[in-house]
Amino acid sequence: MPDHPPVLGRSSVSRRAVAQLVRGAALGSYGVAGLAGDDPVGRALRAIGLAADPIDIHIGERLEVDLRLTIAYGLPVAEVARQVESAVRYTLRRALEREVDRVTIHVGGLRYDPGAEPPATTPPVGPEPTDLQPEERAADASRGHGGPASDAA
Repeated sequence: MPDHPPVLGRSSVSRRAVAQLVRGAALGSYGVAGLAGDDPVGRALRAIGLAADPIDIHIGERLEVDLRLTIAYGLPVAEVARQVESAVRYTLRRALEREVDRVTIHVGGLRYDPGAEPPATTPPVGPEPTDLQPEERAADASRGHGGPASDAA
């Protein structure tokens, strides 16, 4: 092993890489329906400079993240935002070995995505006595399968 002093260096991470980490952490959180403005219209507006990016990263002395989300309708918005903040902080702390100074979450809207219709109830195996015609009910009663005649016996 050579005995030379360690070379000090510097590593840099691009804003784009940090934004991808934030995107993955946010979209992987329960209750997040997407990023606000992350649809074709929003992308077109950003391309011509009329809309802000859904993820804004400030890297310097401080590491700050601004995030614009769409939350699933019917969930507690504050709880989803807390969960996203925690996920973003954890992801960046693990990846960059640096604490995040500020995470600001803006809720850009709610998205209602109704689930599938509930399954239809299965019909009963046999006919109910009230479903039978009067002559069938009388025949059923004479065989001792319920009805007024079998109750008397």
